[in-house]
Amino acid sequence: MGFRLDLLFFLSIALLSSYVVADLAVTKVDRRIDLTSHIVRITSTVKVENDGDDHVSTFLVAFPDHQAKHLAFLSASQNEGRGKTKGPRASLSIEASQPEGMPSALSFYSITLPKGLANGETFTLDIFAVFAHILKPFPEQVTQGDFQLVLFQDSAYYLSPYTVKTQTLTVKLPDARIESYTKLEKSKVQGSELKYGPYENQPPFSYTPIVVHYEFRKPLAVAQRLVREIEISHWGNVQITEHYNIIHGGAHLKGEFSRLDYQVNPQAKGASAFSRLVAKLPPMVRSMYYRDEIGNISTSRVWGDSKKTEVEIEPRYPLFGGWKTFFTFGYSLPLKDYLFQSEGKRFLNISFGIPIDELLIEELIVKVVLPEGSKDISVSVPFPVEQWQETKLSHLDIVGRPVVALRKTNAVPEHNQHFQVYYRFNSLSLLREPLMLILGFFFLFVACIVYTHTDLSISKSSPSYLAKLQWDEVQAVVQQLENIVNRRLMIYDKLEVSLRDLSRTGNIQACKTARKTADSLLKELSKELKPLLTFLQSSPQAARFFSKVDELVAKERELQEKLIAKHSIVVDCYEKKLNGREIENRIALHQQKITALRQEVDDLVEFIEGI
Repeated sequence: MGFRLDLLFFLSIALLSSYVVADLAVTKVDRRIDLTSHIVRITSTVKVENDGDDHVSTFLVAFPDHQAKHLAFLSASQNEGRGKTKGPRASLSIEASQPEGMPSALSFYSITLPKGLANGETFTLDIFAVFAHILKPFPEQVTQGDFQLVLFQDSAYYLSPYTVKTQTLTVKLPDARIESYTKLEKSKVQGSELKYGPYENQPPFSYTPIVVHYEFRKPLAVAQRLVREIEISHWGNVQITEHYNIIHGGAHLKGEFSRLDYQVNPQAKGASAFSRLVAKLPPMVRSMYYRDEIGNISTSRVWGDSKKTEVEIEPRYPLFGGWKTFFTFGYSLPLKDYLFQSEGKRFLNISFGIPIDELLIEELIVKVVLPEGSKDISVSVPFPVEQWQETKLSHLDIVGRPVVALRKTNAVPEHNQHFQVYYRFNSLSLLREPLMLILGFFFLFVACIVYTHTDLSISKSSPSYLAKLQWDEVQAVVQQLENIVNRRLMIYDKLEVSLRDLSRTGNIQACKTARKTADSLLKELSKELKPLLTFLQSSPQAARFFSKVDELVAKERELQEKLIAKHSIVVDCYEKKLNGREIENRIALHQQKITALRQEVDDLVEFIEGI
């Protein structure tokens, strides 16, 4: 209500203004407000007439401040009338303006007419305005199963600094589900449309507020920040990478979210949410990917024909009001369709916006990465943007690639127009990276050849080299000693086997033969072991572990004595034909000692292996 009172106050002042707007009159206005999307579009067909004596070449358009701050796009063109051939129409020049004596609560734009209007002449133009964030969720919070309702506010009368003789207003809604709307004289509902008027002879700055409260089931998808990187490769492709930060801009979810309820009935238990976005790409697109911080997202679907390729992007979870998602979408396009040459320069001709339908972007940053060595760079964009340049380092770069960065706030689908980036590039620079690779591999092979033919070993007279040689010799001796010990242990195992065979067959002679063979082998191994012990005892390198080696030899010899004694007792008992129990009683103490010694010997051998 405060806004309405302030506006009426300022409008009352404007009526006293003596500004020269009285030279023009609006003879007819047809306004069409499209509320089928959360991006609101208003098209006004305005017929103006000069009923003054002065020549007039500009036309003023006014917006109240509560609309002007949400204005994302504004264009004007000449209306050719019905039945005329439709084609590209030249846009009329538009500039922000604040004429003297006009209400400060209004924002004005001046449209330059293609030719001045003399007294009695008329001109018809189409004014197209796009607004962002002008729909307000009401209520601001809904439960998981509630449908979303939004409010839209405007005026039933065309707000203008000129007298308006005849006017109509049509409000197109997504469907016929209307919660409420402002009822005025000459207002009616026809299906999914609200109609106001015709109203006649309204003075300047006439304003009658209307509010429409209706059900809105479409996605309120808003990209809070979107970075679109377009990288040019003269080897044949344009790589596009888009980083999305998307939020559901509708009524926030009240209460808890139930994944089970949503899975069972997503239409009823996810009425205010959206779970997919559709991107429309050129038919020759390739190498598409869709991922987030976790990794690749496999819930996208692609289909297309000779005219287009459509990608259905499905986030990992449905988005309710206030929920966010982050993801990266990338693809490649053929270079020949987007890079051209003119007057010695190359230029990229590509769309500024993104391929996703009806996505409002609060901050859009477009970065065009040019090949290294590009110079004399210029940009042509059909609407105002912030612009700067930076540098990107990539593989095989020396000084980096020049990057043209463009920033646009409140970007809407109407900004998805082609823009051009001009630059000069020497074709010989294409050979830089292949030559770098060739030279790199060449020098690598040369380095390998030099390395293989160069003696990089330490000097043979240095103390460290001599110490290494001595340690290698000690390790070799320890390895031989370990082998000998293991062979002796194997002989002991064979003696144990001969005793088991004796108990099974009673063949005393075979057991004595095994004993004689073992004695012979042990004697030979003892001779081999003696010089190794002498070397280790005299080597400073072996001083820190020789005590363990000496202990191992002593334990092993003691084990040998116990085994030989056990073997002699068992053979003697069999010769005397003693029974098994008497034999076990005679060797019981020896067997206990043998078991303990064998464990100690195995532990010491394991220690020696660590050396």
